[in-house]
Amino acid sequence: MYFISCSQEIYGAMNGNVTFYVSKFHPSTEIIWKKEKNKVVEWDIQSGLEAFQSFKDRVYLDIGSGNLTITRLTKSDEGLYELESPGVRNKSEFHLKVIAPPPSPSTFCSLSDDGNITLTCEIMEAGYDIDGNLLQYSWECPPTVQCHRGLSPSEAYVLKKSDLSQNVQCVVSNPLFRTSASISLSTCVPEDNTRHRYVLFAILPAVICGLLFLKCFLGRHSQ
Repeated sequence: MYFISCSQEIYGAMNGNVTFYVSKFHPSTEIIWKKEKNKVVEWDIQSGLEAFQSFKDRVYLDIGSGNLTITRLTKSDEGLYELESPGVRNKSEFHLKVIAPPPSPSTFCSLSDDGNITLTCEIMEAGYDIDGNLLQYSWECPPTVQCHRGLSPSEAYVLKKSDLSQNVQCVVSNPLFRTSASISLSTCVPEDNTRHRYVLFAILPAVICGLLFLKCFLGRHSQ
């Protein structure tokens, strides 16, 4: 008889392994694991162990604890798993979600009329299965850069009075993986030529004086 229902959300890495850990299990003469009412693996003291369908050669059952391990995970393994056994005091259910590492994101920036910078972070790789409920975006900014979250998690705003010589990092993560990309704020603003103009204005009088001196010097020697 089942006394308590306990359902857990479990994340497994694509092509990796996952184990469903059973609590309050007592050794029994029969253990059955099911996925959506279909048998995954069955063991009894007389017939031994048998795995079913795509789980053959991919499952390991610990008959002492009731724990089930599935190897070489694929997206088709996702679903609700349930343990049935006289040795189970709590009804053990596990909802498996198989996820892959997110690709490295691409970062973009644009300059607004007020001089502030808008940063955008996107996953551009075609075919990646993006689960909006699992994928999280965050921004990591140096202390000298004033960052603010944008209208969406994949956007950020940088104030123009920030140190634009720094890099800002976009981090994309899910429950198992983390990836990131950085962008240099200096690439987001037009090149400032003011300093070059000041240098030109400073040396221009000296050049003119030098030319006038050379003209006078040549003039005296030609007489």
